[in-house]
Amino acid sequence: MTITLYQASIPLLVRGLNTLSTLLDKAEQHAGEHQLDTQQLLSARLYEDMYPLSAQIQRASDTAKATASRLSGMAAPAFADDEASFDELQARINKTLLFLETVAPETVDGQEERAVTMKLRGEERTLTAQEYLTVFGLPNFLFHVITAYGILRHQGVKLGKMDFLGL
Repeated sequence: MTITLYQASIPLLVRGLNTLSTLLDKAEQHAGEHQLDTQQLLSARLYEDMYPLSAQIQRASDTAKATASRLSGMAAPAFADDEASFDELQARINKTLLFLETVAPETVDGQEERAVTMKLRGEERTLTAQEYLTVFGLPNFLFHVITAYGILRHQGVKLGKMDFLGL
């Protein structure tokens, strides 16, 4: 069985963004049920030197856009990182999903060996598109998704493994 670069990328990014949307729905419901200030959840962090929940969502969105862009050669839209509510974060996720819908399989498939150059901590790195996806794009994206899950779980939102898996 073979899997194409598109199949290994865009559907997983879509699934992860849909998972984040569901997690945010559950977090907002939790805040309402427990009369919590939603800003408490949006600004929560796992540790003081980590991004808060809102920025985890923004970084997941940025990583999804950048991954799709680097694999397809399409320009990714820029977002301002100014979301301050659950609704605004949901809108960002939706805008990211709309961009991913514009990425056609034929713009990604067959690009496995194309060079992808990016800056990491001020240093340029060049990988093949397939290496980029498997060693940076997807792991980075999933890091932010699971960190958002961890923040919400730590804040008492009733989530389980199946919420992360989206089943």
